[in-house]
Amino acid sequence: MKPIHEQTILVTGATDGIGKQTAIDLASRGATVIVHGRNDERGRAAVEQIVRLTGNENIRFHKADFSSLAEVQRFAGEVQAEYAGLDALINNAGTGGSGARALSRDGYELMLAVNYLAPFLLTGLLLPMLKANSARVVNVASASQKRIDLSDLMLERGYSPLAAYQQSKLALVAFTFELAETFRSNGITSNCLHPGTYLDTKMVRESGVTPLGSVHTGADAVVHLAVSTELEGVTGKYFDRKREATADKQAYDGPFRRRLWELSARLTGLDQTRQLQ
Repeated sequence: MKPIHEQTILVTGATDGIGKQTAIDLASRGATVIVHGRNDERGRAAVEQIVRLTGNENIRFHKADFSSLAEVQRFAGEVQAEYAGLDALINNAGTGGSGARALSRDGYELMLAVNYLAPFLLTGLLLPMLKANSARVVNVASASQKRIDLSDLMLERGYSPLAAYQQSKLALVAFTFELAETFRSNGITSNCLHPGTYLDTKMVRESGVTPLGSVHTGADAVVHLAVSTELEGVTGKYFDRKREATADKQAYDGPFRRRLWELSARLTGLDQTRQLQ
């Protein structure tokens, strides 16, 4: 494992909340940090703050709206063009909701698109960079998970914002486990975590819930999975913060995971043949 000051780490959704604190913590240790967000002004402000707080100038912002798969593809291309490799990919970006069912630019249920299909596609496109560095993939999931009906993945029947969120997070956990199994011999490790309940993030505040904890708690757990020497070689695990835990039992169903993977590849246009090379 490389020293942290030689590592390049991509953090999605890093202009606010857990993502930004994660970027600050990694930058303070000397890592080169790629900050992702969907707003230029907030992105520039986040980079300036991180540099000011840490003294680390190896911080770069890249913009992409994860409600568009074309933007995810463009973003992945930028990362591949500008960086020699990745030592960790932290899929943190996510969205919640409290109103009527909404769709992404591609016509998919919005929370599934942003919270799951976007990181699925991004990870797949960046696999050559990840394999080259025996990188870690860390997916920020949630303890709030709901069994998925693959015949109604877009929740066209019986939609609720909570069900959409829970389904998207279970999908991310299932993807984490299948990625770990598929690339176990390639050096990539893939783990996921529940970073904490109702932490003080924009999503929690906008939902009207009183925060129960600090983003520092969640970021500390994310950084632990991304760079801790204790977890070198550990893969295919779900953590409740730093403690290994058990996800919804559907995530451990191999045939379900493979069907979800194949469906996700079709929905995102990811070339599975190229991906698995």
